Amino acid sequence: MIGPEWIALWLAWLLAGGSPGPATLSIAGTSMNTGRRGGLVFSLGILFGSACWGLAAAAGLSALMLANAWVFELLRYCGAAYLLFLAVKSLRSALAPHNSLSQRAYGGTGWQLFGKGALIHLTNPKAILSWASIYSLVLPAGSTPVQVFGLFAFLYSGSILVFVGYAFLFSTPGVVAPYMRMKRWFEFAFAGFFGFASLKILTARLDG
Repeated sequence: MIGPEWIALWLAWLLAGGSPGPATLSIAGTSMNTGRRGGLVFSLGILFGSACWGLAAAAGLSALMLANAWVFELLRYCGAAYLLFLAVKSLRSALAPHNSLSQRAYGGTGWQLFGKGALIHLTNPKAILSWASIYSLVLPAGSTPVQVFGLFAFLYSGSILVFVGYAFLFSTPGVVAPYMRMKRWFEFAFAGFFGFASLKILTARLDG
């Protein structure tokens, strides 16, 4: 039976996952630009990347990465470069004619959207450290694999709710219409945030 402390943990995970970040803002931008289907596919890509890191952390890969710093460094630079790329595309879109959507920061076929979503998480090595941190904080020493992977499934259900919820929310006409009127400023905001996130990843430390 799930007690109050587990419900509190799950709600805290929801709040952390739903706060503005590369994943949530990317889903919002993609959903507003390409519609609900594109946003959902993109969110599934992000969920795939999150699952990869969550399962890898459960299997102990985070400790291996910390012991081999070059792996962390390589992913860190790739993640920073990818977010910088998104920042530049958003800036170009913001500087394009106000009624033009030709410079969309997000788009492509279903598989391309899925891949772009997956890259958001797979190129951010801090994600695996986040999963490893929550495992170490919540689970007692000597926890069984069933307990570890059970915690992953419990928290991952919250991630599904957040990311899919973002896709539904930001693909509704009531949200899209105001966005289209203020598209330029949203794109400037996306450009600034992705640029800042790129710097944050670039300056990350192994003990972060």
